[in-house]
Amino acid sequence: MRLRIGLALLPLALGLAAMILLQKLMRPLPLLSIKIDFGLLAFFAGIFLSTLLLLVVPTRYAYKRQREYGIAREKLKHAEAQRRFLRRLDHELKNPLTGIRAALANLEGTGGAGATPSAIPDIQHQVERLTRLTAGLRKLADLEEIPLEYTKVNLGELLKETVEAVRALPSVSGRDLRLIVPSVPWPLPEITGDRDLLSLAFFNLIENAMKYTGRVDTVEVRASEQARHVQVEIADTGPGIPPEELPRLFEELYRGTNARGCEGSGLGLALVRRVVNRHEGTVTVRSRRDGGRGTVFAVTLPVAAHIPQKSKSAG
Repeated sequence: MRLRIGLALLPLALGLAAMILLQKLMRPLPLLSIKIDFGLLAFFAGIFLSTLLLLVVPTRYAYKRQREYGIAREKLKHAEAQRRFLRRLDHELKNPLTGIRAALANLEGTGGAGATPSAIPDIQHQVERLTRLTAGLRKLADLEEIPLEYTKVNLGELLKETVEAVRALPSVSGRDLRLIVPSVPWPLPEITGDRDLLSLAFFNLIENAMKYTGRVDTVEVRASEQARHVQVEIADTGPGIPPEELPRLFEELYRGTNARGCEGSGLGLALVRRVVNRHEGTVTVRSRRDGGRGTVFAVTLPVAAHIPQKSKSAG
């Protein structure tokens, strides 16, 4: 730092030296004291340059320090997020593996005699859980790199098909699931995107809403156009989500208190966010636990998304 200040003051010292030399060496003209003018000019030039350097050098140094601090802070946040992910992954893997060990111990206790042991369905169930978990992790990893199949998407038709697919689930039979898509005075505009991935994202959101609400609750899927964007809301009258959990809902493998007792990998919302981000959109959540309780997930997508050059031919 001392070296930087010394270099910044160098023009001032040179300007002062130039003024003194000019005062001693130059002869004054009869009509104009040119040596004084040149000397003062050199002196003031030195002051100007020194002031400029004194301002610029510390500013650049502070900017560099701030940038380095920001990079270090982001690395720490990323490392902490990775540690949380690995802890959750360990937990998610441990549960089915413990179930498989217990079932195998039970199977060994039967000696393989008699009818099909009850442990076998337990083993199959836990293996299916592991299969879903690893498949979900693979999907998340692939979404970072795979090129999207961009096409023109009729969002109204896509939502109708997705709602019908959710209604076909045995657990949703008889439940109140509504779809509201505008048709007058004009329908929703088409958007540009990967139809299969968008369908997967909305399926996850609607299925989640049905999974974490009761049979007497209502789930409503509604779409609207908003200034060159289309917004889709998945709203429910469920118990709501604690405020402290809302910022972490889209993290990989994170499961809130409402998810206890419900099977799941904790990857569905993370996948939704990744799909929406790749379509240059946003996904948000708001929730209330008192009064008019319930939760609303809102996905906002641009009508005309930017299509990467490598993906144009895919559409």
